[in-house]
Amino acid sequence: MESDTLDRLDMQLLTALELNGRASFSRLGSVLGASDQTVARRYRRLTAEAGLRVVAIRDAERLGQDQWMLRLRCAPDNALTIADALAKRPDTAWIGLASGGTEIICLTRPRSPGDYDDLLLGKLPRTPSVLDIRAHQLLHRFYGGPTGWLRRFKVLDDDQIAALLPAPAPASAPGPARIEPEDEALIAVLERDGRAGYPELQRATGRSESAVKRRLAALTGSGAVYIDIEYDSEVFGYARAAVLWITATPAALRSVGEALATHDEIAYASATAGTSNIAVTAVVKDTAGLYDYLSGPLGRLDGVRQVEASPFLRRVKQLTYRTLPLNSPSLKVSSR
Repeated sequence: MESDTLDRLDMQLLTALELNGRASFSRLGSVLGASDQTVARRYRRLTAEAGLRVVAIRDAERLGQDQWMLRLRCAPDNALTIADALAKRPDTAWIGLASGGTEIICLTRPRSPGDYDDLLLGKLPRTPSVLDIRAHQLLHRFYGGPTGWLRRFKVLDDDQIAALLPAPAPASAPGPARIEPEDEALIAVLERDGRAGYPELQRATGRSESAVKRRLAALTGSGAVYIDIEYDSEVFGYARAAVLWITATPAALRSVGEALATHDEIAYASATAGTSNIAVTAVVKDTAGLYDYLSGPLGRLDGVRQVEASPFLRRVKQLTYRTLPLNSPSLKVSSR
């Protein structure tokens, strides 16, 4: 991996945070062979210059909640305004302008049927600049979520990975994971800052430190919540991303999805309902890299019948929403 901005320690730190976003600077330094002061300094630099954010994510798949990928065809002059409005909603992620700015791609994570109805049956159809809506329900995740993209670069060895992974949590009950009403205050803090310290979590929840630690371990251990990172991938040379809408034969759906999960270019892959049956996010260095992937690893997969590519013109929201200038080249990538 070549980069004019990041060196190997920066990449190791990003990967380590992807594995364990709440690991202390001392633990990170011990594993990476650097002082905790050096790690803290690099962390602050990555936050300022590479868009690094560490946040908690509710795993809709583990919680048994529906997720939908929306494709909105819009009038170009209002597409950015609509995308920004969607980005401010707490139940959206992965919002980007694609197809030359005429399409918005948006992942929604409604927590109740009412949230979904409000967005898809209420607000969007009444928006004059939205010309067409296509909704793809996510059925099965092949890659992404708690499994991050950076580990594909193999900048950490097996011993370092083992030293960073959180301690295994007690076995959880069978069935979907649960978030209780009393967990909301704890999760709300972590959704703003996944590295928030225990004193802050105590103040937000009114619980003792030991109780906060136990509940957080239970939530992450069950998969209800995981700690994820976002960052600007272009700082280490990966400046392009696209959503690929893949149609595979029904008999090959599983094998194609599992093969896609092994491809270095793929940051996320899911089986879907809709006009295509697999949606993936591909991250590449440049336009030529996207062509190479489409004509190479993807093109060689047995069972793929059709592929439609939607290259991102601009990423509006990934895990968090930050207003960016219209001409900003910033591209955030995450496993979610």
